[in-house]
Amino acid sequence: MASRRITQETFDTVVQENMTEFEMEPEEALNEAIQQFESQGVDLINVVKAVQKTTAETSDQKHNVLQALDALQKALDLMDLDEMGDHLTNFTKQCSLDFAHRHLAAEKSAYSTVLSSCKELMSDRPCLLKGVQALAALLDGQPDLLDSEGQDLLLDILKQNQSDAALNVVTIRAIHHSCLMHEQNRQDLVQRGVLPLLTGAIVIHGTQPDVIREASSTLRVMTFDDDIRVPFGRAHDHAKLIVMENDGLRIIIEAAKAFTDNPLVLSELCATLSRLAVRNEFCQDIVDLGGLNFMVALLADCIDHRELVRQVLSAFRAIAGNDEVKDAIINAGGTDLIVLAMNRHMGSPQICEQGCAALGMVALRKPENCRVIMEGSGALMALQAMKTHPAEVNVQKQACMLLRNLVARNPDFIQLILEMGAELLILRAKTTHRDCEDLAKAALRDLGCKVELHELWTGQKGGICR
Repeated sequence: MASRRITQETFDTVVQENMTEFEMEPEEALNEAIQQFESQGVDLINVVKAVQKTTAETSDQKHNVLQALDALQKALDLMDLDEMGDHLTNFTKQCSLDFAHRHLAAEKSAYSTVLSSCKELMSDRPCLLKGVQALAALLDGQPDLLDSEGQDLLLDILKQNQSDAALNVVTIRAIHHSCLMHEQNRQDLVQRGVLPLLTGAIVIHGTQPDVIREASSTLRVMTFDDDIRVPFGRAHDHAKLIVMENDGLRIIIEAAKAFTDNPLVLSELCATLSRLAVRNEFCQDIVDLGGLNFMVALLADCIDHRELVRQVLSAFRAIAGNDEVKDAIINAGGTDLIVLAMNRHMGSPQICEQGCAALGMVALRKPENCRVIMEGSGALMALQAMKTHPAEVNVQKQACMLLRNLVARNPDFIQLILEMGAELLILRAKTTHRDCEDLAKAALRDLGCKVELHELWTGQKGGICR
């Protein structure tokens, strides 16, 4: 697996040498350099794979993104606002090509240039829009660039332009990019008051799909715990703040009602609801606010839309952590729709995983719910998912969990599930996926099948056996 990195200068030097010393054409020289480094195990993700162009004003050779950055800096120095807007648009176009262009620009101090441009353009709305677009593009995949000055600027733009939908979209997108895989930015922005601005954007622009999608997904990012550089994040605390201090659940559910014909917006909103169902009372609140009935109707009406189905199933899985909500899902006909969705999208491992997980949660500690799931062919659908996706470990794990939950308090289901061929499928999952071994053994044990169980620790001095 490629792990070595090189600088942009090293790559460009080799391309130039191929052209001058070996008299290759530019395209041939470029391809030769790419093949040469890749054969040596070099990861070129941070390298712009293009031949440098000669600048218009000098004989220097630079990549297009750096030429755009230089032009922006000159316009900034001259305070030529119209020119700045044009160059910001060109810079955004270059940064949008790939990560390598953004990385190269960042190495040449693009962040300070773009940030200064935005500050100078605060009173020029059309040009400010272009500036924030450039900042959002630059931050994509590079959240470390954002500093406290940039955080204040983005929040000020939201506060001062709450009625401007287009400016809200790009500003929230910049915040989104700065918070992905960056716990400190999340904490700083939450502390500085970003959450009410995001929920407020959803309320103010309740009919604007782009604002709703961007604000909803950014709220969701605030609940992530994806930064490996910090031992503990504040994902749970942020979710509580969104719900308890910013009325997040009600705002999201109400927003969804305006987009019953827009699966893309609904997918984002359902995904965010899933991330907010972190406490028992929050799960119940979603039901009380009409969220469950809305999602059940949504699943029935939009069952052919794969991504929306996946997100609704994920939301069912999340809110079913509450025992009373499990019963509410059953009473609303949710489990029948889950089985129908799995059958309709059997080719999707993600839907099979979420479907099995949702059914498994509804079945947990609920014998009567298990009976409804069995009568609705839930076990049969789980086994079909195991057959269809033998290489997908998460499908196998969730199916094993569901089967175990179905029989744990209903031993009369054991024979019926075994007659469906469960034992062989679970054994195959156990031998194929090490991560599935414990769940598979537990399912086999509760199904009364022969299984070799190892006692990991007996309380005696010595190492843990495996």
